[in-house]
Amino acid sequence: KNHKVLVNNLQELLKKNYDAEKGYKQALEDAEDIRLREFLKKKAIQRNRFATELDLQLRELNAVPVDVGSVAAEIHRSWMDLKAILSTNRDESLLEECLRGENFSKKEYQEKLSNHRFPPSVLEILQNQLVDISETINEIEVLQKML
Repeated sequence: KNHKVLVNNLQELLKKNYDAEKGYKQALEDAEDIRLREFLKKKAIQRNRFATELDLQLRELNAVPVDVGSVAAEIHRSWMDLKAILSTNRDESLLEECLRGENFSKKEYQEKLSNHRFPPSVLEILQNQLVDISETINEIEVLQKML
């Protein structure tokens, strides 16, 4: 039972990181400001790293990680909201969506960490990812003032 709960938690976070990576790549296509584009590229790479770390942990637990293709095929709420892309100040709206997505991620990580027990190796990865997510939120707030 514990193994199944652990695997399910990691699978959920893996899906969310695929969503976030896809959201950042989508935003990158629509962003105009060069600083914003660099930021979005860096964050897409970071979320890919998060997904890779979670994928490896799942494999070590003898679980089959959800696959990017199957996640993309699912109908799910996108990390990025289309409103952002259709609005007048595109870069500002994209950043707002990124902030919303990161705040959601932070909350989800915090909930999982406080409601579940993880093996030390997994715990360390999740705590490090949570620190990175918190730093991203700060970076977004700085960028919002610059744009």
